[in-house]
Amino acid sequence: MKVEGEHIFKGTQKQVWDLFRDTEVMATALPGTEKMEAVGENVYEAVMNVRVGPVAGKFSGNLVISNENFPETYTMTVDGRGKPGFLKGVGDVILSDQGDGSTLMKYTGEVQIGGKLAGVGQRLIDTVSKSIINQAFDILDQNLVERSAAEAEGREAEYQGASEKDYAATVAKDLVGGVLSAPWVKKLKGK
Repeated sequence: MKVEGEHIFKGTQKQVWDLFRDTEVMATALPGTEKMEAVGENVYEAVMNVRVGPVAGKFSGNLVISNENFPETYTMTVDGRGKPGFLKGVGDVILSDQGDGSTLMKYTGEVQIGGKLAGVGQRLIDTVSKSIINQAFDILDQNLVERSAAEAEGREAEYQGASEKDYAATVAKDLVGGVLSAPWVKKLKGK
């Protein structure tokens, strides 16, 4: 499965780079995260509860950052396993300064999914993964703004996290939107 996209963050390249290395902030952005910690230089370990349609379970795995060119590019490799299956992926991230204090992140990669998780269907996996990514980026953006405000005010940042309930509602909305925009539904509606 190919993954690609982009997002504009309300922060500098360095701020976005640092944000993606902060395990506390990253854990808040991913619903169901039980643990995320650095276990070596550019090696992170995580435990997450994941639900994709009828398949749910706990995954544990590693995330490795390589090919760094601070503060512009890096490669991310993910390897996670759990009772519902496995996920392996590699992707490249490009951070581009937009000249107005914001940073454009572009990402491309390939992900392999196996086990029960692969049995739920490509369309459902695509929709759920896009929902997770979009919600995570929105929360990371909010936390980036909070981090900057806290630094300016000389206080500790208070990060907001994603609830599993909010995540499920967003996924359901995206699934319904995907069904309603399907070509066969448009034909039924006469559009």
